Amino acid sequence: MAIDIVEINQDRSELLQHVAEDVFDEKIDLDRLRKYMEEDGHILLVAVHDNIVIGQVLAVIHLHPDKATELYIDDLGVSPKFKRQGIATSLLKTLFALGKRKGCEEVWVATEPDNIEATGFYNSLNLSVRDAKVFEGEL
Repeated sequence: MAIDIVEINQDRSELLQHVAEDVFDEKIDLDRLRKYMEEDGHILLVAVHDNIVIGQVLAVIHLHPDKATELYIDDLGVSPKFKRQGIATSLLKTLFALGKRKGCEEVWVATEPDNIEATGFYNSLNLSVRDAKVFEGEL
């Protein structure tokens, strides 16, 4: 199966008109997409098969005044019927190379403790694990 990994920008955003089910958490909002692409340090890569987006990864480059630049993986999704075919791994390998070219020295990602599938996948990438608490709220 031929898969292309493509970085989404203004010139390539039309690819997001054809997305397989359950690749993103919700329907893409075009205004939010435009704002996302306008922000420096925001990265959206997609896996494309037969002109359909079957996987995606969103990431943000975090700059700090006192420590290494980090690549934060914000979201990763692959359509269920295309899972376990190396698509997520291809997306992350491409993302890691891009992050490195953009000056990132470290990468991090978080997942829910009960997300066995994600935990197994990130363990397979030899990423170290540390416990953390997440606090959230509306603004």
